[in-house]
Amino acid sequence: MKKIKIGVMGCANIAIRSVIPTIKESDHYELVAVASRSAEKASQVAETFSCDAITGYENLLKIKEIDAIYMPLPTGLHEEWVMRTIDSGKHILCEKSLAMNYESATRMVDHARNHNVLLMENFMFLYHSQHQYVKAILDSGDLGSIRCFRSSFGFPPLGKSNFRYNQAAGGGSLLDAAAYTIRASQLILGNDLTVEAATLNYEDEEVDIFGGAFLKSKNGSFAEVAFGFDNYYQCNYEIWGSKGKLTLHKAFTPKPTEKPRITIDKQNNRKEFELAADDHFRNILIHFKEELEKNNYDSKYNEILIQSRLLSELKNKS
Repeated sequence: MKKIKIGVMGCANIAIRSVIPTIKESDHYELVAVASRSAEKASQVAETFSCDAITGYENLLKIKEIDAIYMPLPTGLHEEWVMRTIDSGKHILCEKSLAMNYESATRMVDHARNHNVLLMENFMFLYHSQHQYVKAILDSGDLGSIRCFRSSFGFPPLGKSNFRYNQAAGGGSLLDAAAYTIRASQLILGNDLTVEAATLNYEDEEVDIFGGAFLKSKNGSFAEVAFGFDNYYQCNYEIWGSKGKLTLHKAFTPKPTEKPRITIDKQNNRKEFELAADDHFRNILIHFKEELEKNNYDSKYNEILIQSRLLSELKNKS
């Protein structure tokens, strides 16, 4: 397949720090343009990465040669610009969380399906090889049957100017930190989860800043997740089995040069493993290209809908 010509809609920190540099290094992509509502910001970023600067997101969509859009906008802007991007016939890799709620996710997925456009949510952590290592341990039966999955993702307070404290922009820990723990629960326990109980705490903010949930699978296994913006830093998951326990210590944000650690505990026995470094930014871009080549996007549509359903259930149960 020829190089995918890609445009970036928005100049968020994650785009500038991690995703755009990875696009530039890739043999599979050609960065055509970066768009911002600010001409000055677009010019600064475009100069850094040697591409065209576009003022206004709508003008980015007018560039016919662009095949796909990477969209690191706040969640509250996603539906409008996802719909408009689909109308332009361009594929979309969109930062999580894709949607404010399940109804919005359904509208976007239906529109993408009707136009045969790939819409994919950018959960990069899923494409780090450490999770394949975990899966191999589970498949070996070394931990026995899974009894409980636990995950925590939270960090200290952010600056109050951050969009994550803005309700209209799609802020709050539910659509940010919680999204990782919910997606990881599906990775380990499967897709038939339901939210049985949940709590969201606001503490005088207009958005939720920390919370937790209990999810149950049809086979009886369950997940306990915790998340927040006002927390001691945590970024892990734990799998408790009938024969042992596995802990992944940097589940969601390992740097490309970082060697992740796994701990396996059994009766009177603990082993620690250092795994190979891996770049999940590079890996998800490769996966996006592979999905484009399939020309069948149902699996990505289903992932979006299941994830959004669970986040909406969590909010409704709190």
